[in-house]
Amino acid sequence: MPYIQTPDNIPGIRGLMNFRPDAALALNMLAQALLVEDSPLTRGERELIAAFVSNRNECKFCMTSHGAIAAHLPGNDYELVHAVWEDYRKAPVSDKLKSLLHIAGKVQQSGKAVTAADIAAARELGATDLEIHDTVLIAAAFCMFNRYVDGLGATTPDDPAFYDLVGRQRAEEGYLTKSVLMK
Repeated sequence: MPYIQTPDNIPGIRGLMNFRPDAALALNMLAQALLVEDSPLTRGERELIAAFVSNRNECKFCMTSHGAIAAHLPGNDYELVHAVWEDYRKAPVSDKLKSLLHIAGKVQQSGKAVTAADIAAARELGATDLEIHDTVLIAAAFCMFNRYVDGLGATTPDDPAFYDLVGRQRAEEGYLTKSVLMK
C-alpha cells in the first residue's frame, strides 16, 4: 500500500507520477532522453544498466520492470537480464558493457566511488566519453527513481505477467506516451 493516496491505484512509478503530473513529464522526458533517444549504447544496454542499478538498490518495481523492458529489446532476453543481476562479470555481454556496469555499480554506491582507473579501464575496452557519461547519468537517475518508488511505498505487483506487459509496452512505446503528454 503506498504511503500516499495515488489516483487510480496504478502500481509503481506511474501511480506516483499521476499524483504529480507536472513532475511526471520532466521525469519521463529524462527517461526518454537517457533510455530511448539516440546514443552509442543500444536501448537494450541502457535498460540493462537501469535494471542492474535498480537490482543493486533492491527496488523490486524498477528492477523488474526495466529488466522486462531490456528483455523485450533486440538482442536481449530474460536469461541475459538475470545473468547481469546475478554476476555481470560472468554475464554474456561485451567487456565494454561489463566495464560500464562496473562504473554504474560504483555510482550506485556513491559517485565518489568512481575512480580515474575505472574510467581508463572502460576507455581501454572501447567506451567513449559519451557512453561513460550516459552510464553515470543513467545510474544516478535510477538511484533517484528507485528512492522515489521505494520512499513512497509504491504498489509493487508480484505477478511476472504484469512486468512482462509493462516491459513490452515501454520497449515499443518509450516513455513519452500519449497519456504522459496529455497531463
